[in-house]
Amino acid sequence: MATWLGTRSHSSEARSGSGAPEPTHSGGGSTSPRRRTISSPGKGVTARLARLGVPLYCGGHRGHVVALTFDDGPGPYTHLVLRLLRRDHARATFFLVGRLLRDWPVLPLRERALGSLGDHTWSHINLAALPAAAVTSQLEDARRAISADAHVRVQLFRPPYGSRNATVDRVARRLGMLDVLWNVDSFDWAGANWTQIARNVLHHLSPGAIVLMHENRGQTIRALKFILLPALRRLRYRLVTVPQLLALDPPSTAQLDRGLEGCARNSPSPGSAKTRSAALGIEKRDYSRLSFRTAL
Repeated sequence: MATWLGTRSHSSEARSGSGAPEPTHSGGGSTSPRRRTISSPGKGVTARLARLGVPLYCGGHRGHVVALTFDDGPGPYTHLVLRLLRRDHARATFFLVGRLLRDWPVLPLRERALGSLGDHTWSHINLAALPAAAVTSQLEDARRAISADAHVRVQLFRPPYGSRNATVDRVARRLGMLDVLWNVDSFDWAGANWTQIARNVLHHLSPGAIVLMHENRGQTIRALKFILLPALRRLRYRLVTVPQLLALDPPSTAQLDRGLEGCARNSPSPGSAKTRSAALGIEKRDYSRLSFRTAL
């Protein structure tokens, strides 16, 4: 019998690293006064899942909520993502690269106002190629920087490229951080254009989905503005943060044990040439009738 893990109620310098693998499914600031940190719905479920030491791919599929997630920020497109989310009264989760906060120190606080923040390491390195001490440093340095700029306790973590192993899992668990992966891949990282990004998301979307996108790509912004957000409104999906997803529609232990296979309508693994060509290909029923206007 399935056991549900939640309720239905509501610094260091950049590290040197190895080359970046393809994503896998298992894809100058001023100081400010010290403020109280805040918690978010789903905090208790997040902590319980972190103690289990297993990655999260999706929610429980029993509601009508989905979690949009954005990697690799903050950056020059972040304010556009926030503008679109604010207009749609939508929430999202942002996985931030620690070293980038030195150039965009005010953006994490703005992102926190519209969602949840996660740790995407200090220098966006392949963690699976590092020893435990280096993995720890990458996570702790980024978490410290995010907490300092956004005044929030960081409990979410996403390994760059989705690359993880037993060492990464063990460090994340020791630090009390939940490894958040995804079951829907926009393939914006692979060079998909704005209509392809939207198609890749909508074709695999289902309740409880966690969607992988990147906030540093102009094509992703266009897809959000002209296709994705309007389509999600029509489909009556509620866009929530990962902690909110866990509070409203948590996965069961049986679902977690199955990993990605415990999710519905998953994106295929990006490892094959067939998958990549399908994700980047143009279909006859693509969104060609939409008039293209400049999104920025």
